[in-house]
Parts: sequence; C-alpha cells; structure tokens
Amino acid sequence: MNPTPPIQTSDFVLQTSTRRGLNPARAVLDNGVVLLAKHTTTTPAVSINLAIRAGSACDPPDAPGTTWLLSRVIDRGTAKRSAADIAEALDSRGITITIAVTRQLFSLVCTCLAEDFEAVLALLGEIVITPSLLDREIETRKGEVITAIRQDDDNPAVRASESLMALLYPDGHPYGRRTKGSIEVVETLTRDRLLHLHDQRFAPTELSAAIVGDVNPSHVHDVAAGVFGRWQNAAPPPITLPPVRHATRRQRLVIPMMNKAQADIAYGFTTITRRDPDYYAFWLMNNAFGQYSIGGRLGDSIRERQGMAYYVSSSLDANVAEGPLVIRAGVSPANVDRAVASIDEEITRLITEGLTPKELDESRRYLIGSIPRALETNAAIASFLQIAEFFGLGLDYDVRLPDLLGAVTLDQANAAARRALHPERATIVIAGPYADVESDNRLIG
Repeated sequence: MNPTPPIQTSDFVLQTSTRRGLNPARAVLDNGVVLLAKHTTTTPAVSINLAIRAGSACDPPDAPGTTWLLSRVIDRGTAKRSAADIAEALDSRGITITIAVTRQLFSLVCTCLAEDFEAVLALLGEIVITPSLLDREIETRKGEVITAIRQDDDNPAVRASESLMALLYPDGHPYGRRTKGSIEVVETLTRDRLLHLHDQRFAPTELSAAIVGDVNPSHVHDVAAGVFGRWQNAAPPPITLPPVRHATRRQRLVIPMMNKAQADIAYGFTTITRRDPDYYAFWLMNNAFGQYSIGGRLGDSIRERQGMAYYVSSSLDANVAEGPLVIRAGVSPANVDRAVASIDEEITRLITEGLTPKELDESRRYLIGSIPRALETNAAIASFLQIAEFFGLGLDYDVRLPDLLGAVTLDQANAAARRALHPERATIVIAGPYADVESDNRLIG
C-alpha cells in the first residue's frame, strides 16, 4: 500500500496569510522596559497588560507559593497610596485589575477608558514599583490563600492535575511545585520575605508593557517613560531550570477521595519547549487528538461514542522548559478503568495509524480561522503581543502564524505524536472515589 502523501498547504491558508497584520510599535526605554503599543479605534478604551518575568519559577526552593502570596497583596497599598485609596481610584473608574501568576510571568491586566489611561498607568506603575506590603494586609491575604489551598485540596480535578505535574517534574523542579504553595509554607511567609522577592526579581529589564486601544503609540511612549523611565533596579540573574527528565516507564497514582461523586483523571507526558521547530506540528497534532470540535478523537471516542466521560480533552503547554501534554477526563468511578484503557487505545491508534489528511486539514483550518476571532478585543491583542515578546516570536507573528501552521505536513504531525506519546511511558493520576492496587502511592508524599 502506498503511503498517504503529505497534506499540502491549503488555499485557505494562502488566502488568510495575506491579511493585514497588527503591526504594533515596539520601543525599549533606557532602563530596559519594553513597550508594545497598538492603536485601535473600535472602542474608546485602552487595555493595559504589564508582564514581569517573575513567575512562580522564581519562588525560593524552600518556599513555593511566595510569588502567589505577593500577587495577592501587591495591590493593597503603595508608598503613596493606601489600599482604600487604590480601591477608590479603581472603583470610581469602573476598573478591575486582574493579577495572575504563571510559571514564568507575573501579570497585571486591566481595561480603562482612553481618558483615564494616564492616571491608570501611573497607578499600576506605583503598584509594580513601590508596593507597601503592610503586615496587616499580608495576614489578611495569607488567610485567603490558605482557604484557597484547602479548597484545592478538596477538588479532585486540581489534586489530579497538581499531582501529575509533581510526577512529571520531580525533585523540586519549578514546574512540579504547587503555584499557591502549601499551608505550612504560607503560614511562615513574612513581609521581609515578600519584600526580598520583590527587590530581587522586579526590575525594569524584566517588565514588558503591552498597551492596546484608543491611544497613539507616541503618547503611550511618553506616558510610560514618565511612569517607568526613572525606575532603577539591578537586573536579576536568569532563572536556570533543571533539565526535564522524560519518563521511561508507566506510573500511576491514585488519590482516594471517597466523599466525591466523580473521579478525575490526569494522564500526561513531558514534550517540547515553545521554541522547538516542531511546535506547530505538535500544536496541530494535539488539536486533532484532543481539542477540535468536541474534544477531537478523544471526545468523539470516550465521551460521544462510549458515553463514559463527563468531559475529556488534551492540552499542550510548551514553555521555556519542555512543557506537558495532559489529557484530562472526568468520569464515574465505575468507568475509571475503561476510560484509562480507552485513552491508551486512542494513543496507540494515533502513533501506529496516524492522523488522516482530513483530520489535519480540519484542525489546520480551525486554528487559522480562529486567529482573527482570538484578536477581536484590545485585551486579547495585548495578551498575544506579550506572548510573542516573551518567546521572541517577532512583531509580525500574527501574519506569519497561518503560514507556519500551513507548512506542517501530515508526516510531521504524526512524527510529533510518535515523539511525545506512548502508553508505556504515560504518567497517570486518578483522584476521586476510587482505589486500586496498581497505584504506586509512594511516588508522592
């Protein structure tokens, strides 16, 4: 039998790749702050996205969760304003600041009216540069974080996902640590510890500011220079991530939670970095396998045809280090073994038979068609620009992306599956009202 020929770049790809791009302006202040600005006139509003390269990977090895606690308290007062002053400045303008921590980034995001842009950026600058981190605010937020940790500990989906990461990234690797930390660690964190982390990791060289909306890029530059231009702090040493050790055997952990009605499965592998040349083949392969339509092949088989999962999908998180590909499913306790066996079967079928040309083309068309929809709002554009900046993808990444996806052949997508997936190397965590004798519960304390 002749092998299936590689799928060629479709007309759809060629047509969309000629569209006009975002074409943002980029500038670097003298102290190293990166400015990304895009002028839009759809609404008289501006989205501000400040990203500091100080995510949870920067946590001290003995204190995971320090960055998360800092994120909960950083907006509760500055050198010039109290928490009440900040709340009044935001509430009077109808603004909410979203503060998020990922493995690599600490982000502050909000949207304001164009007329409020200068005042709001000045406030955000104060929060980033001179937070007060008062003891009373820290104690209040510590209580909230501890409550959130307890809620996570009682959630089978969170327990399965966090335990899977600890197995995939053992021995204290930052990707395997809990972002919120543990109750024991959070209780010991002090103001001095938070101030030290802020002083060590927050610096102008680590900040990129993406500002998108009804404001001219030259004005963005002038305002941002006024807010951040005088900020001086030494650049921190780069975070060196330990090598990722890919699994060589199958391992399985069960976390009994007998008071729950549903069991959650997290089934995963370590894969590739975001800068790997095969990233786009992996992205397309994963979309066809566990995301397209109602969950790709996984959703069609396990949820729709067999009817034994409340949800099932896969996700690929390629990052600075080799990120995970994780399959998640929520099932009745009676269906746990069948669901795991079905995941095994779908992976085996994928790596032996491969995707079909139709599957690859449908996923390609879906991903390319979703690019304009993913950039419809100012906030979405700002987030996209931050990702492109962090990974060094270029200011024209949105224009090149359709062709990058269009260039992936069927052979490359199937090679990605064979490179990343195999049931004999799978790491599996099951949390919920289920127990068995296969699990090696010694793997995690």
